Amino acid sequence: MALEQILKPLNSTVRPSLPGEVTLKKVSGATGDAAPGFVGLPLVETQLRVRRPDWLRVKLPYGPVYKNLVELIDEHDLHTVCQSARCPNMGECWTAGTATFMILGNVCTRSCGFCAVQTGRPEPGLDYDEPRRVANAARIMGLKHVVVTSVNRDEREDGGAPIFAETIRRIRKEIPGCTVEVLIPDFRGIWDALQIVLDERPEILNHNVESVPRLYRRVRPQADYERSLKVLEISKDQGLRTKSGIMVGLGETEDEVLTLMDDFVRVGVDVMTIGQYLQPTHMHLPVEEFIHPDQFRRYKEIGEAKGIEHVESGPLVRSSYHAERHV
Repeated sequence: MALEQILKPLNSTVRPSLPGEVTLKKVSGATGDAAPGFVGLPLVETQLRVRRPDWLRVKLPYGPVYKNLVELIDEHDLHTVCQSARCPNMGECWTAGTATFMILGNVCTRSCGFCAVQTGRPEPGLDYDEPRRVANAARIMGLKHVVVTSVNRDEREDGGAPIFAETIRRIRKEIPGCTVEVLIPDFRGIWDALQIVLDERPEILNHNVESVPRLYRRVRPQADYERSLKVLEISKDQGLRTKSGIMVGLGETEDEVLTLMDDFVRVGVDVMTIGQYLQPTHMHLPVEEFIHPDQFRRYKEIGEAKGIEHVESGPLVRSSYHAERHV
């Protein structure tokens, strides 16, 4: 379909549902359990609870496979982004026996307004046995495609990159033929740290820009949009398959999303994910709009017409959702 046809207004009488009037007030508080060493975030608290539309219903985790996976993660003293970030697809993915490993601990040095991962001061040093435990757990799970992400470790010059590299090596040693996807931080633009990861040649190099540039001060206050694009550009220049994603429903416009797609095409992003932002707790940014599934389909068509090879777009899409299909 021609791009000009796709860009015409939707021929539909279905109007995207809005979350309704929400009264906001400033609060001071902390993510997680506000344990010692954790910092408060300048976020907002919603006074009204907004009913989610029907298309955002998710499955609850259940069954023996889910139970076994919980026990496996606990036994190996590991973390998953599924749990820490309260992913809405955890029921579906864990019941199917898949998960996204989160390395470098469970405490992030950044305070993004959308993320449920705890913010604070991580324990000093790195856990050099963590890659072995991740690889062993992945082998027991029978995974053929392993996704590994992390918290930000901005207190370190290397950003924890050596653990990413060793995890890739260990997975390939434990599971011959297994493909690896890493969802990495920006390493504060320290390109020597990024290179440590790139040298291991993961099958997919994922780095999310998360939102449009105008919203960065609210959504990703310690990040930089152009720096994130540079991570993707450097990775693509070295021949890696690159991937990035955004959340919608935070107040962005369609024009801003389409401009972001143009930036992705410019730096050679192969795979893009687009999903609905869902407020993980009352201490996080509120949902500005629930985007209708028709609009997600529209974004997919436009993105692929612009030149992005594959756009995974839907209300419940997250970075690792159906990740094995993106290799």
